Amino acid sequence: MASPKKFFINVHKEMKKVRWPKKKEMVKYSFAVLACIIVLSVFFVLSDLAIAGIKTLLGMV
Repeated sequence: MASPKKFFINVHKEMKKVRWPKKKEMVKYSFAVLACIIVLSVFFVLSDLAIAGIKTLLGMV
């Protein structure tokens, strides 16, 4: 088994290879994620209300 020191040296080498996103990219990705969350939240709320309404109309409460 490799020593912990060697492990962390290798982790450090690999982290140097990572391409971190720029601020502009992070803002764009953050807005995309928030938009998806909002759209899906609205979809599920409307679905829940529709199912509850159908159950009420059918007397399955």
